[in-house]
Amino acid sequence: MDTSMFDLTGKVALVTGASRGIGEAIALAYSRFGARLVLASRKLEALEAVRKNIEAQNAKAICVPTHVGSLEALSELIEKTMDEYGRLDVLVNNAGIVPATGPPEDVDEQLWNKIMDVNLKGSFFLANSAAEAMRGNGGGSIINVSTYATRRPTPGLGVYIMSKAAVDMMTKVLAQEWTGAGIRVNGIAPGLIRTSITKTLWENEKAREAVESKVPIGRIGEPDDISGAAVFLASDASKYISGETILVDGGLAIGLSPV
Repeated sequence: MDTSMFDLTGKVALVTGASRGIGEAIALAYSRFGARLVLASRKLEALEAVRKNIEAQNAKAICVPTHVGSLEALSELIEKTMDEYGRLDVLVNNAGIVPATGPPEDVDEQLWNKIMDVNLKGSFFLANSAAEAMRGNGGGSIINVSTYATRRPTPGLGVYIMSKAAVDMMTKVLAQEWTGAGIRVNGIAPGLIRTSITKTLWENEKAREAVESKVPIGRIGEPDDISGAAVFLASDASKYISGETILVDGGLAIGLSPV
């Protein structure tokens, strides 16, 4: 295999939710494969720590504090990307929130709007703006991060899962709409990954072992387990793939399926 097909040298990649967890792992992987980065998240201090790690790999990154639920902030994010680099090749819509857990009847309009604004609305409008920028250089790759739970719903996470299921369909819709522009749109659906969101699961040994017993590979995932798929979807190695969402869950969706 020609390993150069995974090369991202010269490409500009924008990663939301880049200050920690999956977003940080993807940004670091992209820098190792030669990409220049735009790091977006709400907290500048956390972004700067990631930027320093990227620069330690002799790569370039800029930090843009952004609330992805704000359309004004998203417009500024794209504007700063273009001002700095003059192009955009890859967008990773990774930012997402799980602000509360509980039964559907406990969800009020404010909570509903908060989840949908970040997880769905922000991803949709940022993809639109990114696609416009990508047309200027002949196309690009958009990657939307959802969750394995859109295949196997988890009690207590109903609205979050619904928002991510909509993201999965958004991936298909945008892939179809933009095929003539050379813009590929794909997704990654992570399983249970060791991040701050899943902290209650992996910090408790019994809870972690209970989860891991359901994962065919035998462990919960690490953020870097997602980065390989992200590099693949950003690179020419996936140039004939669009409209797909790849499960990266250690087989969890299979492990939870009834025999």
